[in-house]
Amino acid sequence: MDVFVSGVGVVSAIGFNVAENMQSLASGKAGLRKPQNFATTLNVPVGEICSTNQQLKQLLGLPQQQTISRTALLALPAVVEAVADAQLTNLSNVAFISATSVGGMDLTETFYNDFKDNHNQGRLRMVAQHDCGASTEFVANKLGFGGMVTTISTACSSGGNSIATGARLIKHGLADTVVVGGVDPLCRFTMNGFNSLKILDSEHCRPFDATRAGLNLGEGAGFIILQNEKALRRAPYCKVSGYANANDAFHQTGSSADGTGSFLSMSGAMQMAGVEASQISYINTHGTGTGGNDLSEGTAIRRIFGDNVPAFSSVKPFIGHTLGASEGIEAVYSVLSIAKGAVYPNLNFTTPMPETNLVPQTKYVSGQTIKHVLSNAFGFGGNDSSVLFSAVE
Repeated sequence: MDVFVSGVGVVSAIGFNVAENMQSLASGKAGLRKPQNFATTLNVPVGEICSTNQQLKQLLGLPQQQTISRTALLALPAVVEAVADAQLTNLSNVAFISATSVGGMDLTETFYNDFKDNHNQGRLRMVAQHDCGASTEFVANKLGFGGMVTTISTACSSGGNSIATGARLIKHGLADTVVVGGVDPLCRFTMNGFNSLKILDSEHCRPFDATRAGLNLGEGAGFIILQNEKALRRAPYCKVSGYANANDAFHQTGSSADGTGSFLSMSGAMQMAGVEASQISYINTHGTGTGGNDLSEGTAIRRIFGDNVPAFSSVKPFIGHTLGASEGIEAVYSVLSIAKGAVYPNLNFTTPMPETNLVPQTKYVSGQTIKHVLSNAFGFGGNDSSVLFSAVE
């Protein structure tokens, strides 16, 4: 059974909807800058959405006094946009699978600041939204999703695994329509955690460049609507033709230098779809800008494609690494790559890595014939996911 993509919605550092995101990608307008609203002592660029939580509540028509995690506040507008795009009106049987890496940590760490010095202080309602599933339940209840509701949390591969899980539900006849994707906010927990690993770049990240020095964190949400043919209310953008998850279990945080996990996930997605390497039009890489990830992913790309590597790029110099949201957001970009014939630029690239000599796409192009887009999302522990989007013939 084919799994079609009929709607997309996105919120990121380069735009609060699909149109704004696409305009920024086309014009090369990056969203990385020093934090404006997010409180951190680290002097590094981030992909921050400039709206405060109070502004997001006002925009979404939510009570100012209500305690809501930033995770939920970012997810809601992206889901609403995707639902409207797919022309869904009755959500009583629609399943919702969201992905996140930090859940309500933004509230928990605020609670802890008060609690650590005086255990009688702190608002417990903040801790109540700590669980990864809390933001999913909030959105589901707000919009009235009546089908299966669950949350995926597998670090930075979470969004990809959400898509794969939703596709399986449709393939096995367990759902007609599934909303899938991911969301993560900036928080001090992840900022300080990545800083302790010494992989935050003090400048704008440079994926696949020989001078790369680390990643920039970001925040946002991206969701797509998956449907079987009978549930479609509009012509689909494309279909999810393949997906795979692999775990090389090489290290708690690092990728294996030989790219075993990323090789298995990419080749597995292609095998499921019955698509040969020569048929791939574009690879939306994970491309974080760290020494280990880019070498591992680049090595796997060389292993699969040899000297005939298709156009590829990382969009993280635009939006930062959004953790569990990365494949949610980048799935939207991949879907629109097919729909608009677009390939996005890998900003800040100048010099190839000597180990692979790979040169990513550095200019935005559109009007291309894009039939198959391979989109990667790789997480801690070697949990690697790839999703293959294909044009509807």
